[in-house]
Amino acid sequence: MKAVKSILLVGVGGQGTILVSKVLTAGLMRAGYDVKMSEVHGMAQRGGSVTTQVRYGDKVYSPLIGKGMADILVAFEKMEALRWIEYLKPDGIVVVNNYEIPSLPIAIGKEEYPQGIMEALKSNFKTIEIDAAKEASEIGNIKTQNIVLLGALVKAFQLTEIDWIEVMKENIPAKMIDINIKAFNRGMEL
Repeated sequence: MKAVKSILLVGVGGQGTILVSKVLTAGLMRAGYDVKMSEVHGMAQRGGSVTTQVRYGDKVYSPLIGKGMADILVAFEKMEALRWIEYLKPDGIVVVNNYEIPSLPIAIGKEEYPQGIMEALKSNFKTIEIDAAKEASEIGNIKTQNIVLLGALVKAFQLTEIDWIEVMKENIPAKMIDINIKAFNRGMEL
């Protein structure tokens, strides 16, 4: 029997968190897993938090991940990693995009962006830091940061037996597939 694994993806509206969750879910289903996914948009259209929870295994009864229960946390923005870290198991893995999107209070000067986030994560959890914006820009489209992170997640979670290229072709518009394949492969290399 395959134990249920829990993946928490967090980001800011517009970063492609939900697309990654859909691709991830489709790939896991293709591999024969029972998969449940839940998404919360919040004020995503206003730059607010977006979270998706993906759980898979032989039999999954709920898509929801309790505090301290996520095997892996994938943060598309580093402050979101800090915001959701209490959901990660003590021996869990954090894949974090070293990228800052100022929240509204920060953008209007009422607060400052927190310092030392990466250091705090690294001192408490196995942390894989990725500059997905840099990697995506180098391959030609900064909007593919999410797929760079998907590639890193697949590698970190050892889900490489799934034909992710085919899954992406089924879930990403044809005009964007080539650049996203490059982004995915770059993430796998990281």
